[in-house]
Amino acid sequence: MTPRAATTARYLVLTLMAVAVLLPFVSIVLTALQPSGAQVSGISIPPTWTWTNFADAWQAANLGRLMLSGVLIAAGVVPLALVLAALAGYSLATLNPLGGRALSVAFVLGLTLPIELVVVALYFDLQQVGLTNSYAGAILAETALFMPFGVYWMQNHFASIPAELLEAARVDGARSFTVLRRVLLPISWPAITTLGVLYFMWSWNQFLLIIVLMQDPDRRTAPTGLAFFVGQYSTNIPLVSAASLIVIGPIVVVYLAFQRHFVSGLTQGAVKG
Repeated sequence: MTPRAATTARYLVLTLMAVAVLLPFVSIVLTALQPSGAQVSGISIPPTWTWTNFADAWQAANLGRLMLSGVLIAAGVVPLALVLAALAGYSLATLNPLGGRALSVAFVLGLTLPIELVVVALYFDLQQVGLTNSYAGAILAETALFMPFGVYWMQNHFASIPAELLEAARVDGARSFTVLRRVLLPISWPAITTLGVLYFMWSWNQFLLIIVLMQDPDRRTAPTGLAFFVGQYSTNIPLVSAASLIVIGPIVVVYLAFQRHFVSGLTQGAVKG
């Protein structure tokens, strides 16, 4: 195969993959613009563009309050989890702590632990300290849930940085925390940003944990509210589609805002791996 034919084939495959990903999204958008209560099958252009579905879904599902809860939880989870993952990853990758290898293996094993296995025990543990039905409890639980991947991600990133760079900083008299703050973090923003976007996406989409920990419906998040909304309005497909688009909107906005750093972090990790 000639280089030109190979390039054409790659672009053709990428185009087909992009269409496969975007087609369901286009279908949801077109469905959301159909008249409320319309019976929709497949992809069809709305006879009239009904934008009021979004306002109706927002009010009927109480999405304003639920999305605020999701933002508050994510705003607590993302920075806390990033700080802890960076500190733990830096320690395991460069400081050689006692039992560091065993800790690294434990974090990797934590990636295989399903939330369904621990959610009931976690509920009773948080109940004993009064952290159920509270944002603080949800933030701490999600942070712990996301920590194995975050530590694994940051440890691999810091381990891939040339040791000479760290040694030069230490020869100049920099202590461990100074090395992290002034040498490593400035060149680690793509990896940190990628992890932050993933944390936000996971926190925003968290369902089972929020259902179990939050008994107050107003303190739950948009995906959990959407599940109840779908059960209530399952026959009104345009209204459900409009609510679904509202719920996934923040993830799309965050991804577009950090797209360059996100792609750079993923590419960097792939090259270093």
